[in-house]
Amino acid sequence: MTKKEKKKWFETIITILDQHYPEAQCSLNFSNPLELVIATLLSAQTTDIRVNLVTRKLFERYRDVHAYAQADIHEVEEIIRSIGCYRVKAKHIVAAAQLLCQKFSGQVPDQLDDLIQLPGVGRKTANVVLSNAFDKPGFPVDTHVKRVARRLGWTRQSDPVKIESELCRYVEPPLWGHTSHLLIYHGREICKARSPQCERCPVENQCKKVFKA
Repeated sequence: MTKKEKKKWFETIITILDQHYPEAQCSLNFSNPLELVIATLLSAQTTDIRVNLVTRKLFERYRDVHAYAQADIHEVEEIIRSIGCYRVKAKHIVAAAQLLCQKFSGQVPDQLDDLIQLPGVGRKTANVVLSNAFDKPGFPVDTHVKRVARRLGWTRQSDPVKIESELCRYVEPPLWGHTSHLLIYHGREICKARSPQCERCPVENQCKKVFKA
């Protein structure tokens, strides 16, 4: 398959998924970039539903970056206790807020290289923030994106950074964030980890083509 053919194949699948999941968007509740940084940081190894329940109270308690930077870490831990790895995440939240105050004038930066300097913020979280809070190109690769992209045949890579690099070659930058959402929705609803429902998959034919090629 040539690069042009592969790009067209990507476009076809994206179009179909876009029609199937017109509601695809970030599932985390937030009202500003800082809240999205925190919500995404909390979302590791837990569900967005659980995160949204926790952040409702967290965001009411701490209104700005300075409040987080001065927060009692034990109080933060208590609020997010139902989240996995809550002690480490509480430390990251407070430390990230402190670094934002010290190095970025209290503002969440809109560049990937700056975002990944924040404690607990990796490339995936940075891309979530770029694409959803700043409307900048960013392709978050979580477990759903990794699984669906590999099953479709879009990539054979297993490392998220390499998957991101490969997918970005065939998807236009303005669609990076949205394509990630589409793959996440598809992974949750149909292309599930343990029991993929191929018989009701809207891109089953396009998925099979690559395995027949």
